[in-house]
Amino acid sequence: MTPILGTLLATSFVASLVALGILVWAVANKLIFVGKAEASTIFMEGELGHPDDSSSFGKQNEDESHHFDVLRAGIDRAGKGPVLVLITAGILWLLIGSTFGVIASLKLHWPDWLADVAQITFGRARTLHLNIVAYGWLSVTGIGVALWLLPRIFHTPLRRPNMAYLGAFLWTLGVLGGTIAVANGWSDGIEWLEFPWQIDLVLALGGFFLAWPAIETAARRKSRHIYVSGWYFLAGMVWFPFLFLVANIPGLHVGAQQATVNWWFAHNVLGLWLTPMGVGMAYYIIPKIIGKPVYSYNVSLLGFWSLALFYSQVGIHHLMGGPIPTWAVTLSVVHSIMMFVPVIAVAINQHVTVATNMWAFKQSMSLRFVWIGALMYTLSSFQGSIEAIRSVNSITHFTHYTVGHAHLGAYGFVSLVLFGTLYYMMPHIVGRRWPYPKLVQTHFWLVVVGFTIYFVSLTIAGVLQGMGLMDPGSSFAEITRSMIPYLEGRSIGGTLMTLGHFVFAAHFALLLLKKESSTNSVDTFAPVKAS
Repeated sequence: MTPILGTLLATSFVASLVALGILVWAVANKLIFVGKAEASTIFMEGELGHPDDSSSFGKQNEDESHHFDVLRAGIDRAGKGPVLVLITAGILWLLIGSTFGVIASLKLHWPDWLADVAQITFGRARTLHLNIVAYGWLSVTGIGVALWLLPRIFHTPLRRPNMAYLGAFLWTLGVLGGTIAVANGWSDGIEWLEFPWQIDLVLALGGFFLAWPAIETAARRKSRHIYVSGWYFLAGMVWFPFLFLVANIPGLHVGAQQATVNWWFAHNVLGLWLTPMGVGMAYYIIPKIIGKPVYSYNVSLLGFWSLALFYSQVGIHHLMGGPIPTWAVTLSVVHSIMMFVPVIAVAINQHVTVATNMWAFKQSMSLRFVWIGALMYTLSSFQGSIEAIRSVNSITHFTHYTVGHAHLGAYGFVSLVLFGTLYYMMPHIVGRRWPYPKLVQTHFWLVVVGFTIYFVSLTIAGVLQGMGLMDPGSSFAEITRSMIPYLEGRSIGGTLMTLGHFVFAAHFALLLLKKESSTNSVDTFAPVKAS
């Protein structure tokens, strides 16, 4: 760790505090307009007060026209193709990544199972699960959703859709190449950065061609105001390429500095890439389904800018006790605690909005997915901030607890929000409702029950494991054997989640294959007056 790097870290923290203070002052003095009018820019005339979920509310009066989609048909049409390609690819990666996840989980308590197959040894299966889910399912699908929502937010069609097709092809090719490489033992050997850097260049090029249409669409927007979801999506598309390229430069980082950059990248993938995608989706889907703006639009921008200012140094707390300066870890701990600001801001907006409209939560399966995902964001963020405290970290670090926490954010939060968003948006894209509503409920209960078993098992296991490791009288073998029941619970939960994914994928395929009908057209989804 050089003095220059240390100075940059300390300066970034001071700059974060100053910039956040300026933002609060500007909003308080009405230099930035963030009122009800700005919060309602995602609604068209006559839409406020009308729920918008084709799989739930629209079944009551099918004879009435759905004004929103009639007016937005031109905006959605340009991006329909690349969005469908990205979503389809993302769901395929979800199935593959989930399968590798179950294999890796089973091997923790069945170590001899398929031990002679090199491509699915635990080290490779777990690595494939992580990278496929992160760069395949979450990233590919998240980009697809962003390319559908941004034109709606900016009131203009997606620019350069052919470039988005190229980006989707290159990104998918990169994930496929990385998967084959890791399965056959070619890896950079750094967590979250296992894909060989030569293949990462393909991912980076694909990301460029995917981000360009989004940025150009924003530049040519017809809406004066950028709705808060647009800030999250565009920021993520700017932050992630910088993180990815800096962390992947071969030979630049070595030793303890490499470990520092590794966890700077790994945590920021969650906080500055996947989190903006998930929070941005929730900020759009929740008010759209309910038919009312978010509770406090002022607070929404505070949440965005405080995330931008405080998250960048959070990951260093993973190196607590490692060969890096104590002050660097302390700075990371402080940033982790400051993350209460954006989390509480998001919680106020999203949870109060839904809590005051529980009639919508009871009727809309899409909203159930999205809001439970938003609740998991609050829980995982609070848990992460507390986990960064040294007294807690000394028990939970290097245990199954950390694995449960990671899945609470990446799966409980981002994946559930993605599921709900896809259930909302697909009927608008293809022009027909989901054919089997019961399958939506089946998917919901499989993933929610499965994840609950998974998370609770690993959380209890991690605490017991950490306490045992701190007890000089406990042997490592005894601690390992005591974990078997909890690891079996992990496998049961993971298997249920994976079954839910296959149900979702099958339903998605049926939706695409179902023929058009006049009674199931998007234009016949009926608005229903909010309670």
